[in-house]
Amino acid sequence: MHTVVVGTSGVTASDVLAVARGGARVELSSQALAALAAAREIVDALAAKPEPVYGVSTGFGALATRHISPELRAQLQRNIVRSHAAGMGPRVEREVVRALMFLRLKTVCSGHTGVRPEVAQTMADVLNAGITPVVHEYGSLGCSGDLAPLSHCALTLMGEGDAEGPDGVVRPARDLLAAHGIQPVELREKEGLALLNGTDGMLGMLIMALADLDTLYKSADVTAALSLEALLGTDRVLAPELHAIRPHPGQGASAANMAAVLKGSELTGHHQEDAPRVQDAYSVRCAPQVAGAGRDTMAHARLVAERELAAAVDNPVVLPGGTEGGRVESNGNFHGAPVAYVLDFLAIAAADLASIAERRTDRLLDKNRSHGLPPFLADDAGVDSGLMIAQYTQAALVSEMKRLAVPASTDSIPSSAMQEDHVSMGWSAARKLRTAVGNLARVLAVELYAATRAIELRDGLTPAPASREVIGAVRAAGVQGAGPDRFLAPDLAAADAFVRTGQLVAAVEKVTGPLL
Repeated sequence: MHTVVVGTSGVTASDVLAVARGGARVELSSQALAALAAAREIVDALAAKPEPVYGVSTGFGALATRHISPELRAQLQRNIVRSHAAGMGPRVEREVVRALMFLRLKTVCSGHTGVRPEVAQTMADVLNAGITPVVHEYGSLGCSGDLAPLSHCALTLMGEGDAEGPDGVVRPARDLLAAHGIQPVELREKEGLALLNGTDGMLGMLIMALADLDTLYKSADVTAALSLEALLGTDRVLAPELHAIRPHPGQGASAANMAAVLKGSELTGHHQEDAPRVQDAYSVRCAPQVAGAGRDTMAHARLVAERELAAAVDNPVVLPGGTEGGRVESNGNFHGAPVAYVLDFLAIAAADLASIAERRTDRLLDKNRSHGLPPFLADDAGVDSGLMIAQYTQAALVSEMKRLAVPASTDSIPSSAMQEDHVSMGWSAARKLRTAVGNLARVLAVELYAATRAIELRDGLTPAPASREVIGAVRAAGVQGAGPDRFLAPDLAAADAFVRTGQLVAAVEKVTGPLL
Protein backbone atom coordinates (compact mmCIF):
# COMPACT_ATOMS: atom_id res chain seq x y z
CA MET A 1 0.00 0.00 0.00
CA HIS A 2 1.17 3.52 -0.81
CA THR A 3 2.56 5.43 2.18
CA VAL A 4 2.59 9.19 2.65
CA VAL A 5 5.29 10.50 4.99
CA VAL A 6 4.35 13.71 6.78
CA GLY A 7 7.19 16.07 7.67
CA THR A 8 7.16 19.67 8.85
CA SER A 9 6.30 20.81 5.31
CA GLY A 10 6.01 19.60 1.74
CA VAL A 11 2.61 17.89 1.69
CA THR A 12 1.18 17.93 -1.86
CA ALA A 13 -2.27 17.75 -3.39
CA SER A 14 -1.39 14.25 -4.59
CA ASP A 15 -0.69 13.25 -0.98
CA VAL A 16 -4.11 14.53 0.08
CA LEU A 17 -5.83 12.59 -2.71
CA ALA A 18 -3.85 9.44 -1.89
CA VAL A 19 -4.96 9.50 1.74
CA ALA A 20 -8.52 10.76 1.19
CA ARG A 21 -9.46 8.64 -1.81
CA GLY A 22 -6.78 6.00 -2.08
CA GLY A 23 -6.56 4.90 1.55
CA ALA A 24 -2.80 5.50 1.66
CA ARG A 25 -1.04 4.91 4.98
CA VAL A 26 0.41 7.85 6.89
CA GLU A 27 3.74 7.94 8.66
CA LEU A 28 5.35 10.75 10.66
CA SER A 29 8.93 11.64 9.78
CA SER A 30 11.63 11.91 12.42
CA GLN A 31 11.85 15.60 11.53
CA ALA A 32 8.15 16.06 12.32
CA LEU A 33 8.44 14.20 15.63
CA ALA A 34 11.39 16.38 16.64
CA ALA A 35 9.52 19.57 15.72
CA LEU A 36 6.47 18.42 17.69
CA ALA A 37 8.57 17.74 20.78
CA ALA A 38 10.40 21.07 20.55
CA ALA A 39 7.20 23.08 20.21
CA ARG A 40 5.65 21.18 23.11
CA GLU A 41 8.53 22.13 25.38
CA ILE A 42 7.77 25.78 24.68
CA VAL A 43 4.07 25.33 25.49
CA ASP A 44 4.88 23.45 28.72
CA ALA A 45 7.25 26.22 29.79
CA LEU A 46 4.67 28.92 29.13
CA ALA A 47 1.96 26.89 30.87
CA ALA A 48 4.08 26.85 34.03
CA LYS A 49 4.32 30.65 34.18
CA PRO A 50 1.79 32.75 36.09
CA GLU A 51 1.12 35.10 33.16
CA PRO A 52 -1.94 34.07 31.09
CA VAL A 53 -1.24 32.87 27.53
CA TYR A 54 -4.17 32.59 25.10
CA GLY A 55 -5.07 29.01 24.29
CA VAL A 56 -2.68 27.68 26.93
CA SER A 57 -3.99 29.09 30.19
CA THR A 58 -7.07 31.09 29.13
CA GLY A 59 -10.54 30.48 27.82
CA PHE A 60 -11.33 30.81 24.12
CA GLY A 61 -12.98 33.29 21.76
CA ALA A 62 -15.25 35.67 23.64
CA LEU A 63 -14.26 33.87 26.89
CA ALA A 64 -10.52 34.49 26.44
CA THR A 65 -10.37 36.96 29.33
CA ARG A 66 -10.62 34.21 31.97
CA HIS A 67 -7.36 32.82 33.35
CA ILE A 68 -7.66 29.04 33.82
CA SER A 69 -5.90 27.45 36.79
CA PRO A 70 -3.63 24.43 36.10
CA GLU A 71 -5.99 21.87 37.62
CA LEU A 72 -8.77 22.85 35.18
CA ARG A 73 -6.76 23.00 31.97
CA ALA A 74 -7.19 19.38 30.90
CA GLN A 75 -10.92 19.75 31.46
CA LEU A 76 -10.85 22.97 29.43
CA GLN A 77 -9.32 21.17 26.45
CA ARG A 78 -11.84 18.31 26.66
CA ASN A 79 -14.69 20.75 27.02
CA ILE A 80 -13.79 22.77 23.95
CA VAL A 81 -13.88 19.61 21.84
CA ARG A 82 -17.15 18.38 23.31
CA SER A 83 -18.93 21.72 23.07
CA HIS A 84 -17.67 22.50 19.58
CA ALA A 85 -18.71 19.09 18.22
CA ALA A 86 -22.12 20.59 17.52
CA GLY A 87 -22.68 19.67 13.87
CA MET A 88 -26.08 18.78 12.47
CA GLY A 89 -27.53 17.32 9.32
CA PRO A 90 -26.43 14.49 7.01
CA ARG A 91 -23.04 12.84 7.36
CA VAL A 92 -20.19 14.24 5.29
CA GLU A 93 -18.54 11.89 2.81
CA ARG A 94 -15.73 9.61 3.99
CA GLU A 95 -13.18 11.11 1.59
CA VAL A 96 -13.89 14.60 2.89
CA VAL A 97 -13.37 13.55 6.51
CA ARG A 98 -10.13 11.74 5.68
CA ALA A 99 -8.84 14.82 3.85
CA LEU A 100 -9.87 16.97 6.81
CA MET A 101 -8.03 14.76 9.31
CA PHE A 102 -4.91 14.42 7.16
CA LEU A 103 -4.62 18.16 6.58
CA ARG A 104 -4.99 18.89 10.30
CA LEU A 105 -2.25 16.34 10.94
CA LYS A 106 -0.12 18.12 8.35
CA THR A 107 -0.41 21.40 10.27
CA VAL A 108 0.12 19.73 13.64
CA CYS A 109 3.38 18.27 12.33
CA SER A 110 4.63 21.71 11.26
CA GLY A 111 5.88 22.34 14.79
CA HIS A 112 3.82 25.51 15.16
CA THR A 113 0.89 24.10 17.16
CA GLY A 114 2.42 22.79 20.39
CA VAL A 115 0.67 19.41 20.17
CA ARG A 116 2.54 16.46 21.71
CA PRO A 117 4.00 13.82 19.37
CA GLU A 118 1.74 11.12 20.82
CA VAL A 119 -1.37 13.05 19.81
CA ALA A 120 -0.11 13.39 16.24
CA GLN A 121 0.71 9.69 16.17
CA THR A 122 -2.82 8.86 17.30
CA MET A 123 -4.18 10.94 14.44
CA ALA A 124 -2.07 8.91 12.01
CA ASP A 125 -3.14 5.65 13.68
CA VAL A 126 -6.83 6.51 13.29
CA LEU A 127 -6.36 7.26 9.59
CA ASN A 128 -4.37 4.06 9.06
CA ALA A 129 -7.03 1.99 10.84
CA GLY A 130 -9.67 3.27 8.41
CA ILE A 131 -11.67 4.85 11.23
CA THR A 132 -13.70 7.81 9.98
CA PRO A 133 -15.33 10.17 12.50
CA VAL A 134 -18.98 11.04 11.93
CA VAL A 135 -18.94 14.65 10.71
CA HIS A 136 -22.11 16.53 9.85
CA GLU A 137 -23.00 18.85 6.98
CA TYR A 138 -23.71 21.96 9.05
CA GLY A 139 -21.63 23.61 11.76
CA SER A 140 -18.71 25.42 10.13
CA LEU A 141 -18.64 29.13 9.35
CA GLY A 142 -15.13 28.85 7.92
CA CYS A 143 -13.72 30.93 10.76
CA SER A 144 -12.01 30.15 13.15
CA GLY A 145 -11.52 27.47 10.58
CA ASP A 146 -13.82 24.46 10.27
CA LEU A 147 -14.49 24.27 13.99
CA ALA A 148 -17.43 21.86 14.25
CA PRO A 149 -16.18 19.35 11.66
CA LEU A 150 -12.70 19.29 13.20
CA SER A 151 -14.22 18.96 16.68
CA HIS A 152 -16.05 15.80 15.66
CA CYS A 153 -12.70 14.40 14.48
CA ALA A 154 -10.99 15.38 17.73
CA LEU A 155 -13.84 13.76 19.66
CA THR A 156 -12.94 10.44 18.03
CA LEU A 157 -9.31 10.83 19.17
CA MET A 158 -10.66 11.18 22.71
CA GLY A 159 -12.68 7.97 22.30
CA GLU A 160 -16.00 9.81 22.37
CA GLY A 161 -18.86 10.16 19.90
CA ASP A 162 -19.42 7.91 16.88
CA ALA A 163 -17.22 6.90 13.98
CA GLU A 164 -17.39 4.62 10.97
CA GLY A 165 -15.16 1.56 10.92
CA PRO A 166 -13.32 0.25 7.87
CA ASP A 167 -16.32 -2.04 7.28
CA GLY A 168 -18.61 0.97 6.86
CA VAL A 169 -20.51 0.35 10.12
CA VAL A 170 -20.94 3.25 12.55
CA ARG A 171 -20.03 2.38 16.16
CA PRO A 172 -18.99 4.22 19.31
CA ALA A 173 -15.53 5.65 18.72
CA ARG A 174 -14.14 4.14 21.94
CA ASP A 175 -15.05 0.62 20.71
CA LEU A 176 -13.42 1.22 17.33
CA LEU A 177 -10.22 2.53 18.89
CA ALA A 178 -10.06 -0.45 21.23
CA ALA A 179 -10.61 -2.89 18.37
CA HIS A 180 -7.55 -1.46 16.63
CA GLY A 181 -5.37 -1.16 19.74
CA ILE A 182 -5.49 2.64 19.80
CA GLN A 183 -5.45 4.38 23.16
CA PRO A 184 -7.71 7.47 23.42
CA VAL A 185 -5.77 10.69 23.97
CA GLU A 186 -5.92 12.79 27.14
CA LEU A 187 -5.62 16.35 25.88
CA ARG A 188 -3.36 18.86 27.61
CA GLU A 189 -2.82 22.62 27.35
CA LYS A 190 -3.55 24.05 23.90
CA GLU A 191 -4.11 20.67 22.27
CA GLY A 192 -7.89 20.81 22.03
CA LEU A 193 -7.69 24.24 20.43
CA ALA A 194 -4.93 23.15 18.04
CA LEU A 195 -7.04 20.26 16.76
CA LEU A 196 -9.95 22.55 15.84
CA ASN A 197 -8.46 25.71 14.34
CA GLY A 198 -7.94 25.25 10.60
CA THR A 199 -9.22 25.54 7.05
CA ASP A 200 -8.68 21.81 6.52
CA GLY A 201 -12.19 20.86 5.44
CA MET A 202 -12.58 23.54 2.83
CA LEU A 203 -9.02 22.98 1.59
CA GLY A 204 -9.53 19.23 1.28
CA MET A 205 -12.72 19.74 -0.72
CA LEU A 206 -10.95 22.32 -2.93
CA ILE A 207 -8.17 19.86 -3.73
CA MET A 208 -10.64 17.10 -4.61
CA ALA A 209 -12.78 19.46 -6.69
CA LEU A 210 -9.73 20.55 -8.68
CA ALA A 211 -8.87 16.92 -9.40
CA ASP A 212 -12.42 16.23 -10.59
CA LEU A 213 -12.66 19.43 -12.61
CA ASP A 214 -9.41 18.66 -14.40
CA THR A 215 -11.12 15.59 -15.87
CA LEU A 216 -14.40 17.41 -16.51
CA TYR A 217 -12.85 20.34 -18.36
CA LYS A 218 -11.10 17.92 -20.69
CA SER A 219 -14.39 16.08 -21.06
CA ALA A 220 -16.14 19.36 -21.92
CA ASP A 221 -13.64 20.00 -24.72
CA VAL A 222 -14.46 16.54 -26.09
CA THR A 223 -18.24 16.92 -25.90
CA ALA A 224 -18.02 20.40 -27.46
CA ALA A 225 -15.99 18.96 -30.34
CA LEU A 226 -18.48 16.13 -30.83
CA SER A 227 -21.36 18.62 -30.90
CA LEU A 228 -19.52 20.81 -33.42
CA GLU A 229 -19.02 17.75 -35.57
CA ALA A 230 -22.64 16.61 -35.27
CA LEU A 231 -23.83 20.12 -36.24
CA LEU A 232 -21.60 20.13 -39.35
CA GLY A 233 -19.77 23.13 -37.96
CA THR A 234 -16.41 24.55 -38.91
CA ASP A 235 -13.22 23.74 -37.08
CA ARG A 236 -11.42 26.72 -38.59
CA VAL A 237 -12.23 28.70 -35.43
CA LEU A 238 -9.88 26.38 -33.55
CA ALA A 239 -6.78 27.39 -35.51
CA PRO A 240 -3.88 28.05 -33.09
CA GLU A 241 -3.04 31.40 -34.71
CA LEU A 242 -6.51 32.71 -33.82
CA HIS A 243 -6.01 31.89 -30.16
CA ALA A 244 -2.44 33.15 -30.10
CA ILE A 245 -3.67 36.70 -30.64
CA ARG A 246 -5.74 36.47 -27.45
CA PRO A 247 -3.21 34.62 -25.32
CA HIS A 248 -5.24 33.25 -22.43
CA PRO A 249 -3.58 29.89 -21.67
CA GLY A 250 -6.79 28.02 -20.92
CA GLN A 251 -8.42 29.16 -24.14
CA GLY A 252 -5.49 27.96 -26.23
CA ALA A 253 -5.45 24.59 -24.47
CA SER A 254 -9.18 24.09 -24.91
CA ALA A 255 -9.03 24.94 -28.62
CA ALA A 256 -6.09 22.59 -29.09
CA ASN A 257 -8.00 19.77 -27.42
CA MET A 258 -11.06 20.32 -29.62
CA ALA A 259 -8.89 20.43 -32.75
CA ALA A 260 -7.19 17.18 -31.75
CA VAL A 261 -10.56 15.45 -31.33
CA LEU A 262 -11.80 16.70 -34.74
CA LYS A 263 -8.68 15.85 -36.72
CA GLY A 264 -9.62 13.78 -39.77
CA SER A 265 -13.37 14.40 -39.58
CA GLU A 266 -15.51 14.45 -42.73
CA LEU A 267 -18.34 16.21 -40.89
CA THR A 268 -16.68 19.58 -40.24
CA GLY A 269 -16.63 22.42 -42.74
CA HIS A 270 -20.11 21.91 -44.23
CA HIS A 271 -21.44 25.21 -42.89
CA GLN A 272 -21.60 26.75 -46.38
CA GLU A 273 -23.54 23.92 -48.01
CA ASP A 274 -27.28 23.08 -47.91
CA ALA A 275 -28.17 25.78 -45.36
CA PRO A 276 -25.32 28.31 -45.66
CA ARG A 277 -24.19 30.09 -42.49
CA VAL A 278 -21.27 32.40 -42.18
CA GLN A 279 -20.57 31.46 -38.56
CA ASP A 280 -21.58 28.82 -36.03
CA ALA A 281 -23.60 29.84 -32.97
CA TYR A 282 -21.74 31.15 -29.95
CA SER A 283 -22.27 27.94 -27.96
CA VAL A 284 -20.22 26.15 -30.64
CA ARG A 285 -17.84 28.85 -31.81
CA CYS A 286 -16.99 30.25 -28.37
CA ALA A 287 -16.55 26.92 -26.59
CA PRO A 288 -12.77 27.41 -26.12
CA GLN A 289 -13.24 30.90 -24.76
CA VAL A 290 -15.72 29.78 -22.08
CA ALA A 291 -13.99 26.54 -21.13
CA GLY A 292 -10.64 28.31 -21.28
CA ALA A 293 -11.72 30.97 -18.81
CA GLY A 294 -12.75 28.20 -16.43
CA ARG A 295 -9.39 26.52 -16.89
CA ASP A 296 -7.59 29.74 -15.98
CA THR A 297 -9.82 30.08 -12.92
CA MET A 298 -8.72 26.58 -11.94
CA ALA A 299 -5.08 27.59 -12.34
CA HIS A 300 -5.60 30.42 -9.85
CA ALA A 301 -7.47 28.12 -7.47
CA ARG A 302 -4.63 25.60 -7.70
CA LEU A 303 -2.15 28.32 -6.73
CA VAL A 304 -4.24 29.20 -3.67
CA ALA A 305 -4.46 25.52 -2.71
CA GLU A 306 -0.69 25.13 -2.99
CA ARG A 307 -0.13 28.14 -0.75
CA GLU A 308 -2.61 26.85 1.80
CA LEU A 309 -0.94 23.43 1.74
CA ALA A 310 2.32 25.18 2.64
CA ALA A 311 0.66 27.00 5.55
CA ALA A 312 0.46 26.13 9.24
CA VAL A 313 -3.04 27.34 10.11
CA ASP A 314 -3.66 27.55 13.85
CA ASN A 315 -4.35 30.15 16.51
CA PRO A 316 -2.35 30.77 18.56
CA VAL A 317 0.87 29.48 16.98
CA VAL A 318 4.26 28.60 18.43
CA LEU A 319 7.10 30.70 17.02
CA PRO A 320 10.83 30.86 17.80
CA GLY A 321 12.17 33.61 20.07
CA GLY A 322 11.23 34.86 23.52
CA THR A 323 12.57 34.02 26.97
CA GLU A 324 11.46 30.37 26.81
CA GLY A 325 13.15 29.72 23.44
CA GLY A 326 9.86 30.37 21.75
CA ARG A 327 6.64 32.29 22.08
CA VAL A 328 2.93 31.78 21.49
CA GLU A 329 1.28 34.44 19.33
CA SER A 330 -2.34 35.00 18.33
CA ASN A 331 -3.25 35.65 14.70
CA GLY A 332 -6.06 35.53 12.17
CA ASN A 333 -4.62 32.93 9.80
CA PHE A 334 -7.60 30.65 10.37
CA HIS A 335 -9.83 32.96 8.33
CA GLY A 336 -10.96 31.03 5.26
CA ALA A 337 -11.34 33.94 2.81
CA PRO A 338 -8.54 32.91 0.39
CA VAL A 339 -9.95 29.41 0.02
CA ALA A 340 -13.60 30.47 0.14
CA TYR A 341 -13.19 32.90 -2.75
CA VAL A 342 -11.72 30.35 -5.15
CA LEU A 343 -14.33 27.76 -4.16
CA ASP A 344 -16.96 30.29 -5.20
CA PHE A 345 -15.07 31.20 -8.39
CA LEU A 346 -14.98 27.53 -9.40
CA ALA A 347 -18.73 27.14 -8.84
CA ILE A 348 -19.35 30.13 -11.12
CA ALA A 349 -17.09 28.76 -13.85
CA ALA A 350 -18.65 25.28 -13.59
CA ALA A 351 -22.15 26.73 -13.93
CA ASP A 352 -21.19 28.62 -17.06
CA LEU A 353 -19.52 25.58 -18.59
CA ALA A 354 -22.67 23.56 -17.93
CA SER A 355 -24.81 26.34 -19.38
CA ILE A 356 -22.97 26.44 -22.71
CA ALA A 357 -23.04 22.62 -22.93
CA GLU A 358 -26.80 22.63 -22.43
CA ARG A 359 -27.22 25.19 -25.24
CA ARG A 360 -25.32 22.92 -27.63
CA THR A 361 -27.49 19.97 -26.63
CA ASP A 362 -30.65 21.97 -27.22
CA ARG A 363 -29.35 22.93 -30.68
CA LEU A 364 -28.76 19.27 -31.54
CA LEU A 365 -32.39 18.46 -30.68
CA ASP A 366 -34.05 21.38 -32.51
CA LYS A 367 -34.77 20.50 -36.16
CA ASN A 368 -34.76 24.21 -37.04
CA ARG A 369 -31.16 24.64 -35.86
CA SER A 370 -29.57 21.20 -36.15
CA HIS A 371 -28.93 21.33 -39.92
CA GLY A 372 -30.78 18.20 -40.97
CA LEU A 373 -31.05 16.10 -37.83
CA PRO A 374 -34.46 14.66 -36.86
CA PRO A 375 -36.45 16.43 -34.12
CA PHE A 376 -35.10 15.49 -30.67
CA LEU A 377 -32.94 12.89 -32.45
CA ALA A 378 -36.06 10.69 -32.36
CA ASP A 379 -36.41 7.52 -34.42
CA ASP A 380 -39.97 8.35 -35.49
CA ALA A 381 -40.69 11.87 -34.28
CA GLY A 382 -44.20 12.14 -32.90
CA VAL A 383 -44.39 8.48 -32.05
CA ASP A 384 -40.99 8.77 -30.34
CA SER A 385 -39.93 11.68 -28.12
CA GLY A 386 -36.24 10.94 -28.46
CA LEU A 387 -34.04 12.93 -26.10
CA MET A 388 -36.61 15.65 -25.34
CA ILE A 389 -36.78 14.96 -21.62
CA ALA A 390 -33.08 14.18 -21.32
CA GLN A 391 -32.60 17.84 -22.20
CA TYR A 392 -35.16 18.78 -19.54
CA THR A 393 -33.05 16.93 -16.99
CA GLN A 394 -29.96 18.70 -18.25
CA ALA A 395 -31.72 22.07 -17.99
CA ALA A 396 -32.80 21.33 -14.42
CA LEU A 397 -29.20 20.52 -13.50
CA VAL A 398 -27.95 23.75 -15.07
CA SER A 399 -30.61 25.76 -13.28
CA GLU A 400 -29.50 24.34 -9.95
CA MET A 401 -25.87 25.06 -10.79
CA LYS A 402 -26.74 28.70 -11.41
CA ARG A 403 -28.23 28.89 -7.92
CA LEU A 404 -25.17 27.14 -6.49
CA ALA A 405 -22.99 29.77 -8.19
CA VAL A 406 -24.28 32.46 -5.81
CA PRO A 407 -21.21 33.16 -3.63
CA ALA A 408 -21.18 31.87 -0.08
CA SER A 409 -18.11 33.95 0.77
CA THR A 410 -20.04 37.23 0.63
CA ASP A 411 -22.48 36.07 3.30
CA SER A 412 -20.89 36.65 6.70
CA ILE A 413 -22.93 36.04 9.87
CA PRO A 414 -21.37 37.36 13.12
CA SER A 415 -20.91 34.82 15.91
CA SER A 416 -19.32 34.27 19.34
CA ALA A 417 -20.80 37.36 20.95
CA MET A 418 -19.41 39.53 18.11
CA GLN A 419 -15.83 38.37 18.72
CA GLU A 420 -15.96 36.47 15.44
CA ASP A 421 -17.82 39.24 13.65
CA HIS A 422 -16.71 38.42 10.09
CA VAL A 423 -16.58 34.84 8.86
CA SER A 424 -15.71 33.28 5.49
CA MET A 425 -18.43 30.64 4.96
CA GLY A 426 -15.73 28.66 3.15
CA TRP A 427 -17.11 25.29 4.26
CA SER A 428 -20.47 26.18 2.71
CA ALA A 429 -18.72 27.28 -0.48
CA ALA A 430 -16.97 23.91 -0.61
CA ARG A 431 -20.12 21.92 0.03
CA LYS A 432 -22.05 23.59 -2.78
CA LEU A 433 -19.09 23.24 -5.13
CA ARG A 434 -19.14 19.47 -4.57
CA THR A 435 -22.77 19.43 -5.69
CA ALA A 436 -21.95 21.62 -8.68
CA VAL A 437 -19.10 19.33 -9.77
CA GLY A 438 -21.42 16.32 -9.67
CA ASN A 439 -24.04 18.19 -11.69
CA LEU A 440 -21.46 19.27 -14.27
CA ALA A 441 -20.56 15.64 -14.93
CA ARG A 442 -24.25 14.85 -15.50
CA VAL A 443 -24.71 17.81 -17.85
CA LEU A 444 -21.71 16.75 -19.94
CA ALA A 445 -23.03 13.18 -19.96
CA VAL A 446 -26.28 14.35 -21.57
CA GLU A 447 -24.37 16.33 -24.20
CA LEU A 448 -22.20 13.26 -24.87
CA TYR A 449 -25.31 11.11 -25.24
CA ALA A 450 -26.91 13.53 -27.68
CA ALA A 451 -23.78 14.28 -29.71
CA THR A 452 -22.80 10.65 -30.23
CA ARG A 453 -26.33 9.77 -31.34
CA ALA A 454 -26.40 12.77 -33.69
CA ILE A 455 -23.08 11.79 -35.28
CA GLU A 456 -24.41 8.28 -35.90
CA LEU A 457 -27.40 9.81 -37.68
CA ARG A 458 -25.17 11.62 -40.22
CA ASP A 459 -25.28 8.95 -42.89
CA GLY A 460 -22.56 8.97 -45.53
CA LEU A 461 -20.08 11.08 -43.56
CA THR A 462 -17.23 9.61 -41.54
CA PRO A 463 -16.54 11.15 -38.14
CA ALA A 464 -13.03 11.80 -36.83
CA PRO A 465 -11.03 8.79 -35.58
CA ALA A 466 -11.23 10.11 -32.02
CA SER A 467 -15.00 10.45 -32.33
CA ARG A 468 -15.31 6.89 -33.59
CA GLU A 469 -13.25 5.70 -30.63
CA VAL A 470 -15.55 7.55 -28.22
CA ILE A 471 -18.69 6.17 -29.81
CA GLY A 472 -17.37 2.62 -29.64
CA ALA A 473 -16.26 3.00 -26.03
CA VAL A 474 -19.46 4.63 -24.81
CA ARG A 475 -21.59 1.97 -26.50
CA ALA A 476 -19.46 -0.72 -24.86
CA ALA A 477 -20.07 1.01 -21.53
CA GLY A 478 -23.83 0.48 -21.86
CA VAL A 479 -24.94 3.74 -23.46
CA GLN A 480 -27.13 2.72 -26.38
CA GLY A 481 -27.29 4.51 -29.72
CA ALA A 482 -30.11 5.71 -31.96
CA GLY A 483 -33.39 3.79 -32.11
CA PRO A 484 -36.96 3.77 -30.82
CA ASP A 485 -37.77 5.23 -27.42
CA ARG A 486 -36.66 3.22 -24.41
CA PHE A 487 -36.13 3.69 -20.67
CA LEU A 488 -33.51 6.48 -20.74
CA ALA A 489 -32.42 6.73 -17.11
CA PRO A 490 -30.04 3.72 -17.26
CA ASP A 491 -28.40 5.10 -20.41
CA LEU A 492 -27.91 8.50 -18.78
CA ALA A 493 -26.49 6.90 -15.62
CA ALA A 494 -24.02 4.92 -17.73
CA ALA A 495 -23.02 8.07 -19.62
CA ASP A 496 -22.53 9.91 -16.33
CA ALA A 497 -20.21 7.16 -15.05
CA PHE A 498 -18.35 7.18 -18.37
CA VAL A 499 -17.62 10.90 -18.00
CA ARG A 500 -17.10 11.04 -14.24
CA THR A 501 -14.57 8.21 -14.09
CA GLY A 502 -12.44 9.61 -16.91
CA GLN A 503 -13.33 6.94 -19.47
CA LEU A 504 -14.33 9.59 -22.00
CA VAL A 505 -10.96 11.32 -21.78
CA ALA A 506 -9.16 7.97 -21.87
CA ALA A 507 -11.00 6.93 -25.05
CA VAL A 508 -10.01 10.14 -26.84
CA GLU A 509 -6.41 9.97 -25.67
CA LYS A 510 -6.02 6.54 -27.28
CA VAL A 511 -6.17 8.44 -30.59
CA THR A 512 -4.96 11.96 -29.79
CA GLY A 513 -2.38 11.36 -27.09
CA PRO A 514 -2.63 13.30 -23.80
CA LEU A 515 -5.08 16.19 -23.81
CA LEU A 516 -3.97 19.51 -22.35
